[in-house]
Amino acid sequence: MNILAIKWDPSLGIDLGFFMIRYYSLMSVLGFGIGLFLMKKMFKNENVSLEKLDPLLMYVVIATILGARIGHFLFYDPQFLWQHPLEVILPFKLNPFKFTGFQGLASHGAAIAIIIALYFYSKRELKKPFLWILDRLVIPVALAGFFIRIGNLINSEIIGKQTYSDFGFIFVQLGEDFPRFPTQLYEAFGYLAVFFLLFYMYWKTNKKEQAGYLFGLWLITLWSVRFIVEFWKESQGGIETMFNINLNTGQLLSIPLILVGIWFIFKRRIEK
Repeated sequence: MNILAIKWDPSLGIDLGFFMIRYYSLMSVLGFGIGLFLMKKMFKNENVSLEKLDPLLMYVVIATILGARIGHFLFYDPQFLWQHPLEVILPFKLNPFKFTGFQGLASHGAAIAIIIALYFYSKRELKKPFLWILDRLVIPVALAGFFIRIGNLINSEIIGKQTYSDFGFIFVQLGEDFPRFPTQLYEAFGYLAVFFLLFYMYWKTNKKEQAGYLFGLWLITLWSVRFIVEFWKESQGGIETMFNINLNTGQLLSIPLILVGIWFIFKRRIEK
């Protein structure tokens, strides 16, 4: 009877009649807004001009949307990317025209695009070492991940596997009557823990003076959370079909990021 399961059937947004404000969008805006506030505090703490924040927001927002969108199709549906490249980067379909928004986003793609964008930001706008901005931006990025996954839960997307028990979330909007693992919550609170760890390391230790340390720690912890939670997620397909191993696309993409993080953490010892 699943009497211990949670029937999950929330409203997707606030319907104004002529327009719906979706909670997922609100979560995204909240993540960016708090992230901007945190970066402002760090810039002030290190006597960096606050005028550098506006271009930073522009670089990050554009890189997030384009990277997440292109990454989704590159990693999970490459055939669509080659056949309909314009529909990948535009929020509507062609022939016939239909507004769709940006449906289909990959966090791995967003992470790679943000890193590339920050390289150009550090050279053209900030005039500081590349790793300086990476070590600081990963703190609000971890928090933004928390809000994004809460948005995914509201949308009943990126779902977990069936629990085969009386526990879990029943996603009514998907027409289901059986509980699944609430992997969106597992991942969200994992990212929140990563945020608090990085926040503590920045404000209470001298690790921010070690170029690349906080960035490496973010790579290891955040993508380890992703790797572990993927064991309870439904497969989303993609490049996992190219490998004869029991790992899904999200895990395969997380492994190289974790390895890069380990290198950043231990590179000083290696250099010595």
